[in-house]
Amino acid sequence: MSFEHVAVVLAAGGSRRLGRPKQLLTRDGETLVHRAARLAAMTKPRRLLVVTGAHAPAIESALADLRATAPLECVHNARWNEGLSSSLRLAAHALRDGTEPVLVLACDQPALAFDHLDALLRGAASSPSHCAATLHAGRPGVPAVIAPTLLASASRLQGDRGFGAALATLHGVWTLHAPALAHDLDTPKDVADAVSRGWLDR
Repeated sequence: MSFEHVAVVLAAGGSRRLGRPKQLLTRDGETLVHRAARLAAMTKPRRLLVVTGAHAPAIESALADLRATAPLECVHNARWNEGLSSSLRLAAHALRDGTEPVLVLACDQPALAFDHLDALLRGAASSPSHCAATLHAGRPGVPAVIAPTLLASASRLQGDRGFGAALATLHGVWTLHAPALAHDLDTPKDVADAVSRGWLDR
């Protein structure tokens, strides 16, 4: 990948509705947070941040081996219970001096593959906005690539909201159609469905 970028893996949530850390569910024996960070590392970012919050010690332990092979940094969000916006604000602060687009991904999309991230980065590189997003029910969401100027606006985000609304108003955002990425892991039923599809271990 010749497209210069940095990457942020969002892994701070408390998984209250699920009742156990979704970040530590496994696919082919690999935790989802490790999988997300590994796939992000495969895109060769200049920096790779993993934002932790609830369950931080276990999540950092799950990532220990990647630190030897990738430019991985764990950033702890002590205010994780304020929602997604708090993690994005923390990432924006950590990357405040950066000038590259930012690949943002979560670790609760068990169907996520490298090809999705590669397509988004290539799409952003060719788009007027230097942004790309995955469509979910016709609306832009993660994984996404956002311009550094958009990341800098994270201070205006509140609650459990990300950059979807801002991306929806931008001209020239490249979009990825990947229906499998609409399957996230909020409830035990979601987990059972992902297991039945081969996206999670039993």
